[in-house]
Amino acid sequence: MSPRPRIASVSVASVVAVGLSVAIGVAPQATADPCEGAAAAAQPGPGQNVRLPSPGARAFVPLGHRPVGANERAPLPKLGQLPLAILHAITPRSAQVQQQAAVIPPPNPHPNQPAPNPAQPAPEAAPAPPAPPPEPSGPATTSLVGWVTGPDSPNNTIRRFAISGTDLGIMWDNGDPANNQVLMAFGDTSGYCSVPDHQWRYNTLMRSADRSLSNTIDVASSPALRPGISKQIIKTIKAAPDEDGIIPTAGISVGRTQYLNFMSIKSWDANGAWSTNFSAIAMSPDNGENWGVYPRTIRTPEGGNENFQQGAFVRPGDGYVYSFGTPAGRGGSVYLTRVPQGFVPDLTKYEYWNSSGSWVPRNPAAATPVFPGPVGEMSAQYNTYLKQYLALYCNGMNDVVLRTAPAPQGPWGPEQLLVSSFSIPGGIYAPFLHPWSTGKELYFNLSLWSAYNVMLMHTVLP
Repeated sequence: MSPRPRIASVSVASVVAVGLSVAIGVAPQATADPCEGAAAAAQPGPGQNVRLPSPGARAFVPLGHRPVGANERAPLPKLGQLPLAILHAITPRSAQVQQQAAVIPPPNPHPNQPAPNPAQPAPEAAPAPPAPPPEPSGPATTSLVGWVTGPDSPNNTIRRFAISGTDLGIMWDNGDPANNQVLMAFGDTSGYCSVPDHQWRYNTLMRSADRSLSNTIDVASSPALRPGISKQIIKTIKAAPDEDGIIPTAGISVGRTQYLNFMSIKSWDANGAWSTNFSAIAMSPDNGENWGVYPRTIRTPEGGNENFQQGAFVRPGDGYVYSFGTPAGRGGSVYLTRVPQGFVPDLTKYEYWNSSGSWVPRNPAAATPVFPGPVGEMSAQYNTYLKQYLALYCNGMNDVVLRTAPAPQGPWGPEQLLVSSFSIPGGIYAPFLHPWSTGKELYFNLSLWSAYNVMLMHTVLP
């Protein structure tokens, strides 16, 4: 592959007061290649200087995940140019987030409850009364913990996994009491800069058993192509003539079986917008080491399935897996479907929430929004402290916001600010909740475009 063209640098240097935080812009380097600085200095070890199959012309610049408003023509700054000390200084120490403990008790959590008999649908619970609007109870405090990936991460992902840059970091519990871990799925991933094609992979996965997150997430392992390089876990199934990405959007376990929702990218369009060929579900029986795709889970973007191209799984313990769906890109509303947990790969068993207050079987076109957009990459879970469901995402201003509800179908409260997009320069997106932080203290992964890596954030609820 020929070298990438050089692009004149764009000098940006500003200091802007934003509440209690200070936003600092750092001048990017004179190149569009993200492999600069600490990442460029790293050299592969024996056996790592290999050429992976090239996924296409966009191998070096993940245009599709640029935050809303990012300049497509601006070069990427070098990796590591925003060191941890600077990020700590500019990350807000408090955000004007108003929360309220729920007044409705949570569902009965029985994670080992068997799936309902599809021939005898589970009886509907009595509809919960609408929750009152949340009353202010004081601001939440959000702060940066540290890098999960990249040259500034203590996980040393370059040397251990040939990962110099990546994004997303979708997290879920693997459901294995004998080897309990959190699995993390990442999107477009680059490796050693000196290797042809930068060892580009459409997706990768890491595992962690870390329950003390005050110094970021300690990564234990990653499925490997060979020692020292993580493999692409979900490969193309060649179900579309043009495919420019295979991006995970949500993960969950049922027993020890892992399910991963992903989208096949047809084209990366404007900032925060992309088109999909389909979404589908992959399955792993061996803790994320090997994955296969269920062809019958393919949702082409038509007939209502256009609203389920991206997902966010929740398994409350009532025998169902719930999936929040959004259209491709970051501009859509949120829809809801559920399936008996024993039938995740069977689209004929799915039911769709309708504004009439009913679950409509086998008809995605019947689904109506549970809350409006614009909604970016989203995660959701039940919170034992608030006794509410939480949904975390970036809104149309590219701020990290939180909504709460007494049930997956709502009613969902208003957006509550956790992190302003102005408080961390470089473009933040994709907040994904840690499945083991379900109380007063929340931890979530957050991607930073300028460094093209994932950092761990910490929020203390009031």
